[in-house]
Amino acid sequence: MGALSVIRLAILPDSANYTFLIHDAASGQTAVVDPGDAGPVQEECQRRGWRLSHIWNTHHHHDHVGGNLALKAATGCTVIGSAVDAGRIPGLDRTVADGDSFDIGGHPVQVLGVSGHTIGHIAFYLPDAAALFCGDTLFSLGCGRMFEGSPQQFWQALSRLRALPDDTLVYCAHEYTESNLRFALSIEPDHPVLKQRALVITALRYQGMPTVPCLLGEEKASNPFLRVDQPELAALLGRDAGDPAAVFAELRRRKDGFS
Repeated sequence: MGALSVIRLAILPDSANYTFLIHDAASGQTAVVDPGDAGPVQEECQRRGWRLSHIWNTHHHHDHVGGNLALKAATGCTVIGSAVDAGRIPGLDRTVADGDSFDIGGHPVQVLGVSGHTIGHIAFYLPDAAALFCGDTLFSLGCGRMFEGSPQQFWQALSRLRALPDDTLVYCAHEYTESNLRFALSIEPDHPVLKQRALVITALRYQGMPTVPCLLGEEKASNPFLRVDQPELAALLGRDAGDPAAVFAELRRRKDGFS
């Protein structure tokens, strides 16, 4: 069994979206994660000589599912998504839930329930590829807005992702790192890992380079949304670290109003 190829595609520039093609050369299977726009996916598959076999949707928002029906009509691919979103994901063929698993070319794919951004949000974790496709639950130095879930649910989801190995590559769905960095530094201006990451991120973005994927170990050390149970951060927010969901809620409230 060979290694998987993962290709990042920038789509929907107004929303700074990414979608990801995952290809197994031995079987020929190719999946796309959260295709908000069919065009770039079709063009890249044609350029590489790949035939799309699957769509994996993390949640139902249009910028993640907008290309489903066109891709399914063109390729006959199978759409996989959360059972909770059965009525909200276009073209859904196979429903999955937390704890389910399937494979791509023999590589196991674990389904993780990560409610918070939406109730039905799921993530796809590929342990032998050290890859996490987490949609809008976790971003580099941030997390998604809390549209449908509760602070407790969102914190449980982030805690679950934080428990994955440090060498996991986080393939999140938006290029929001610069904005997230500014917010994180507004909360912890003297944080040494944040200051070091700021140099790298600023240089990458100045050159027009992406910051995704990011390394989960670095996120654990510097992403404030993964550290709301740390007393130092809780104190800066005027909250008790013994209630991390409340710390998360305050941090998310501040981020929502940050510009």
